[in-house]
Amino acid sequence: MGSSDDATEIDTRPWFDAEQRGRTLYLTAGGSWTVRHAAMLDPQLRAIDAGHVSDVEIDGSAINQLDSTGGWLLVRTKMTFEAAGIRASVFTMPELYAPLLASIEREHVTLPVKIDEHVTLAAFLERVGRATHNVAIQAVGIVGYIGRVTLEWLEAFYAPRGNLRVTALVHQIEDVGINALPIVGLLMFLIGIVLAYQGADQLKRFDLEILTINALGVGVLREIGVLFTAIIIAGRSGSAFTAQIGTMKVNEELDAMQTIGLNVVDVLILPRIIALVIALPFLTFYADVMALVGGAVMCYFDLGITIPMFVRQLHTAVTVNTFLVGLIKAPVFAYVIAMVGCYEGMNVERNAASVGKLTTRSVVESVFLVIVLDAGFSVLFSVLGI
Repeated sequence: MGSSDDATEIDTRPWFDAEQRGRTLYLTAGGSWTVRHAAMLDPQLRAIDAGHVSDVEIDGSAINQLDSTGGWLLVRTKMTFEAAGIRASVFTMPELYAPLLASIEREHVTLPVKIDEHVTLAAFLERVGRATHNVAIQAVGIVGYIGRVTLEWLEAFYAPRGNLRVTALVHQIEDVGINALPIVGLLMFLIGIVLAYQGADQLKRFDLEILTINALGVGVLREIGVLFTAIIIAGRSGSAFTAQIGTMKVNEELDAMQTIGLNVVDVLILPRIIALVIALPFLTFYADVMALVGGAVMCYFDLGITIPMFVRQLHTAVTVNTFLVGLIKAPVFAYVIAMVGCYEGMNVERNAASVGKLTTRSVVESVFLVIVLDAGFSVLFSVLGI
């Protein structure tokens, strides 16, 4: 009985033999390659001297037990040879363990990379070139997408095919407009308080506290109201557009729509764009009111300016043009935010990581473009004297 146990132990004990014949190293392995014996096998495998061989043949057909740890030892040995410039011409394993080894090789396709401490000018220029190329490709893609959607939009109004989803449009207006009122109102109310407080703190030094209302009214109506509202909506609704469309693409719902003959632009994109273009001007007006209310509250408690006095001073400080300058930007910002959100959603790959990555990218791109457009509007209105 004791001799039988000894024989079993010998049969399951892992072993390997490395023999060099000419320019080829023959590595033969057998027995039980499991986590139990990993501590013994690891240093022995690392100590193999490849010498001056150019090829290695690994034969594991005698292996009778293999788990992920033993498989990784074999794969790592093969990858170590390849990293040293030695070609692994043969890698024979029992068919039973072929899927396990294939999975290990697929998940560990690269060895740890040694980062060069000396960053060369050529490498820096290469990174700059690649980044510039990617930005150019992204810009061309967005412009082309804007053109396509614009044509679809014009057709929906001037040559209607009955494909504009009114129900979807109303739902999107509720989602991006009505449901955004609490967050927009709260933030703009607080921003109005901050602007009034900071303005009053500076103007007190010159006994011109009343001009706090002028600065608040012009700043909010011309710039702050529409800009902050657009940024809030870019983070709230623009990212939602990307995530919603991207998730539908991952779940192959877009493929199903196209298979049954539905136009994805008509069904998904146009309702979102039109809804945001309609909703953002109203949100901007609401944001302006809430910011002025916050400023009025701050002026009352900090400066003792009553509400009627605040309204009279505001009436003398701003005009209808001041209000329209800010409001006219809202549809443009809305169009850009919706376009970028939908564009990035359509570019999502079929995995969850891509959804998160492009959702983040859509917010960054939307905010960047909104600020650039706002700067352009400011220069234009300054040149026109508005």
